[in-house]
Amino acid sequence: MFETTRRAGIVQARREGARWLSTAWDGGYVVADAVYNVTVPTGFERTDLDAYRAERLDAAGFPVGPTLLTGLDMAHARCAHSGPVSVLATAGLSNPARLPTGAVGEAADRDAPTTADWRPGTVNLVVGADRALDDGALATLLATAVEAKAATLAAAADVPGTTSDAVIVGTAPDADPAAFAGSATEVGAATRACVRDAVLASLDSRYDDGPPDPDDAEYGVVTDRQTDVRVP
Repeated sequence: MFETTRRAGIVQARREGARWLSTAWDGGYVVADAVYNVTVPTGFERTDLDAYRAERLDAAGFPVGPTLLTGLDMAHARCAHSGPVSVLATAGLSNPARLPTGAVGEAADRDAPTTADWRPGTVNLVVGADRALDDGALATLLATAVEAKAATLAAAADVPGTTSDAVIVGTAPDADPAAFAGSATEVGAATRACVRDAVLASLDSRYDDGPPDPDDAEYGVVTDRQTDVRVP
């Protein structure tokens, strides 16, 4: 089981000997006993992220490990568990990243937010699978989690994510093996359900009146560029 501990604006997700795949600034595959989701202060401008992480984790009495950063208070962190999967989520929507699928011109005509002053709204996920997955299956688990996050946010908040979303997925090498982690597998189905429920619970905790309208966001992006589509 992946266990969580919350203190000092940090949530630790721990499983001894786990192998992780992270999309954070120091991302990639790594073996670590624990990973973290860390709240940064308003107006956060540090760029020496390795040093900042070390400072925060040391002050909280945690060993250094892969870390996600967010402007959201960890009081809004929520966990979901199903079968072999546990998910930790924090969901803030101050900088939505919209992807219109209708007429591009309609999106361009609106007053679109910009990234001139980035704010860490951020939807962060930590997914732990109590199964032994190889590197390919772990990458599939990442895709499964991101797909579930995008579908959940699209339904609940009319955006697929924010400009600073990040995900860490983990596997337990000493657990029962699983060859695949797509949506039709035990691991994938549990991940989809846990991501959905943890994200929705975090949104409910953060927003008393439901998720904000992305049209009202001060920060974020609208991807409204045109592309050249052709037959290969």
